[in-house]
Amino acid sequence: MPACAAVLALYALIFVLHLIVPGRWVAGYVRDEHGEPLRYRLNGLRVMAIVVGLYFIGGLAGLYPWDYLYVHRWEAAITACVLGLAFTAAIVLPAAPRGGLLADLFLGRRENPRLLGGHVDAKMFLYLVGAVVLELNLLGCLAHHCILYPGDPSPGLFLHVGLFTFFLCEYLYFERVHLYTYDLFAERVGFKLGWGCLCFYAFFYAVGAWSLAGAPNPHTSASALLASAGLFFAGWVLARGANLQKYYFKIAPGRAAFGLLVPETLEQDGKRLLVSGFWGLSRHINYLGEILMATGLALALGYPAALGPWLYPLYYVGLLFPRQHDDDRRCAAKYGPLWTAYTRRVRWRIIPGVY
Repeated sequence: MPACAAVLALYALIFVLHLIVPGRWVAGYVRDEHGEPLRYRLNGLRVMAIVVGLYFIGGLAGLYPWDYLYVHRWEAAITACVLGLAFTAAIVLPAAPRGGLLADLFLGRRENPRLLGGHVDAKMFLYLVGAVVLELNLLGCLAHHCILYPGDPSPGLFLHVGLFTFFLCEYLYFERVHLYTYDLFAERVGFKLGWGCLCFYAFFYAVGAWSLAGAPNPHTSASALLASAGLFFAGWVLARGANLQKYYFKIAPGRAAFGLLVPETLEQDGKRLLVSGFWGLSRHINYLGEILMATGLALALGYPAALGPWLYPLYYVGLLFPRQHDDDRRCAAKYGPLWTAYTRRVRWRIIPGVY
């Protein structure tokens, strides 16, 4: 089967599985035109487990080589790129204009597009398909490396793929928490989210493994590998801990997060802002966590002088620092004087004591 057809079949399979695999219905943070919270059907982790299981079954049966997606990575990426562009046109152009055409294409026109009576939410599906295809790309890179160096594979590449797999699994495990994050309640669906998830997320996030799948084992010391894993998990604690604390605060404002972090707030005119725990360290401590995780993943590969692994953390810096400014502007407009009081209380934007 041509690589382009195989990739399209993969995306179609994920969509069908998302439709038919049992999931749980949960209420989100976003509300509809009647003021009722939107309900979401979540089954991401189950879908990814099924797809990865089918990948291993097909490889064992000899239906395709284990490194198929790596060998055909450019054809696959181009196909995903075209699919992302087609999706952008289909989701944006039929909707009512909100601004200039280019801005509408990039940012989108519709805030919460849904299919089949809400059975499929576009945003949640886009993140799901991006995560699943990224996982298969990472496994393809690892398989190619092991085929090239069966007697001396790199433990760092195994660690990199293992940490990334953990990241993707826990992301899908905590799908409900992400219903309360910036992307879901503040962004529309256009090129940024559509092409971003179908192509960029699914392929660019694997750039470190892509760039070094053919490289020999650098024989990184065990202590250096442990340090990179430690940096990754330090970032994970900040990112996941902050998002969970905010989630608990939104669904149960008086609850102590993790049984330890008693919420402390600033309040005015019925509005409240959390200023304790992770959210007392900086206004966007979760962004710092994401950058630290990406840095740990880059270092795990054992080639600190190579450019490829650093493209991923550099992308996060380029994405999250401007997003912080956008989010601060949105919050200033929403909370007014309360936000000013909050910024006096929590001075640091992302990095405590630095920025």
